[in-house]
Amino acid sequence: MTDEPLPEMVRIPAGEFTMGADDGDVDEGPAHRVYVDEFHLGAYAITNREYARFVKHAKHRAPALREPPAIVTRERRAVFRELATPHVWVDGGLPEARTNHPVTLVQHEDALAFCRWLAARTGKPIRLPTEAEWERAARGGLEGRRYPWGDEIDPTRANYLPDRALKLKHGTEPVGSYAPNAFGLYDMAGNVWEWVSDWYRPDYYTTSEYRNPRGPATGMLRCVRGGSWVSDDVDMLRCAYRHEVPPDTYAYSIGFRVAYSEP
Repeated sequence: MTDEPLPEMVRIPAGEFTMGADDGDVDEGPAHRVYVDEFHLGAYAITNREYARFVKHAKHRAPALREPPAIVTRERRAVFRELATPHVWVDGGLPEARTNHPVTLVQHEDALAFCRWLAARTGKPIRLPTEAEWERAARGGLEGRRYPWGDEIDPTRANYLPDRALKLKHGTEPVGSYAPNAFGLYDMAGNVWEWVSDWYRPDYYTTSEYRNPRGPATGMLRCVRGGSWVSDDVDMLRCAYRHEVPPDTYAYSIGFRVAYSEP
């Protein structure tokens, strides 16, 4: 254990909330009551600056443009590379203009490796949040609301894509550029999708545990939450929205934040 600083963490109190939505996509239902024990969640997504210490000390690979992930069709590969290029760490070096932007181009395993490294460096049981923890935190105590701030989309509260024509000119913004939700968490909608720990199953909510659900035991896809700067469908920014991707996916729009629970 060293004196590695923890990211700024927010205590999320234990409590019950309604997870999911009956008026959303089929995998968001049924809306159901869930109880989550107290835990701590990063106030912000992990930044390039924070990830750089991990890359240096753990000798982990830096975010880079590799073979496009399987979800990128051949027709979209050129656009994928163009959008990803500003997020690449050239020769493994931290992009100085983006030090306080959320790290991107990370796979699920990269996020897990960061958590293991930070746990060893801090002595805290750092991990990714569960899908239930993430949704409870995103809602900020607002029961049944669509977004972390209420029921109406608000372009002053999140970084998303209001116009598809702006896609090639848009991008991530520094963490904390928008007001936090009622729990003091920033960017729980927009900026970057965030990896959570759960495997994805579309019908999981029909059998989900009431207390501290952790998702299916196995699967082929992982969940990401929150929408991103390339989300041109504002439904993706809803607290209940679930998005699934292969765990080896990496993108200019996916990052993560960390969590831990006290023993």
